[in-house]
Amino acid sequence: MPKPKKKQPPTMSDMLRQTIRESGIPLLTLAEATGVQRASIGRFVSESQSLRLDCADKLARHFGLVLVKQEAE
Repeated sequence: MPKPKKKQPPTMSDMLRQTIRESGIPLLTLAEATGVQRASIGRFVSESQSLRLDCADKLARHFGLVLVKQEAE
């Protein structure tokens, strides 16, 4: 019997995308607050395009998200 696949934790992109969606902030407002183009945010949220790292940093900083190293299991 094959081993069940271990569920992977969400990626940084998944977490940022979820945070943007759950915030309810209009994309134009978010773009104005962060300096990231509205179209770029929209394409990222709809999963049709990735974000450049500098744009992801700006959005993460806006929401207070930080990257934390997870301890090895």
